[in-house]
Amino acid sequence: MSIAAQIIEISEEKGVMIACAESCTGGLVAAALTELPGSSVMFDRGFVTYSNAAKTALLGVKPGTLRMHGAVSEEVAREMAAGALAGSDAGLAVSITGIAGPGGSGEKPEGRVCFGLASGHEVRSVTQEFGALGRSRVRAAARDHALTLLLEGLHTLP
Repeated sequence: MSIAAQIIEISEEKGVMIACAESCTGGLVAAALTELPGSSVMFDRGFVTYSNAAKTALLGVKPGTLRMHGAVSEEVAREMAAGALAGSDAGLAVSITGIAGPGGSGEKPEGRVCFGLASGHEVRSVTQEFGALGRSRVRAAARDHALTLLLEGLHTLP
């Protein structure tokens, strides 16, 4: 059974809706979650917030957080996830912000992706270094990691 199918099954059992806030993946997580029949029982909405202005306007990411830490940071990932949760009917939200490439810098290299996961009782974040795999492969790896985080998050919910 695919991760997306497991997410559908567990979220339906627990009565939990899911939301996502995506930047570098541009909607790949939402597409993976809604590709399967029955996804309407658990998928509430997705936010594709590629620009900093969209992150601020749609998810409530603070301009100061963006200035201090940059869009690719765990701080922004946490605010994105919390904003997706607050702006939806979901009980669990995942966020993704990263550098799919090409490009990056010594401080923030290509393949660095920050994730946030928010539920009613916590918001946490993690950074993954996928490396310079190429844009498509970084985006696919980020999608898959976000799905894994959602599955893990569902298991921790009552």
